[in-house]
Amino acid sequence: MPLSDQEKQVISAIQGDIPVCENPYQVLAQGLDMTEEDFLTVLNRLHDKGLIRRFGATLRHQKSGFTANAMVAWQVEEARVEEVGSTMASYKEVSHCYRRNPAEAWPYNLYTMIHATSRDACLDTARRISEEAGVSVYRVLFSKQELKKISMTYFSQPGASVGA
Repeated sequence: MPLSDQEKQVISAIQGDIPVCENPYQVLAQGLDMTEEDFLTVLNRLHDKGLIRRFGATLRHQKSGFTANAMVAWQVEEARVEEVGSTMASYKEVSHCYRRNPAEAWPYNLYTMIHATSRDACLDTARRISEEAGVSVYRVLFSKQELKKISMTYFSQPGASVGA
């Protein structure tokens, strides 16, 4: 499905960081010499065409004051995964909760990402989740270094270098 130049410009504008302000689409629209209304019309059209399905936020937890981050691997009975996953995902400290197939040497099938201001706070959250969910077998894996976190680039912005 061919895209108009205007649609390509809007996609280019939203594929990077969206301004954190009261009217982010207005700011993006001004950068394209468009009105906010026109910008949103194009976004809605792209959504209606199925070219944009959702917007996803990326939390840069280190910049948000969360200095301790832990992936917790949980061993959950398969029949309880939905129930337990809902409980775990309800914690404000949890940004991700997902199921993966266990392996013979690694029997964990449910994973959460916990963000806190200290390692002890991460461990406390994992303990509270364990108690509430009734899951006693888990491993806490602390992040050491963030290696890569970038968004996909479909169209480059005029004057911008790719990957910048």
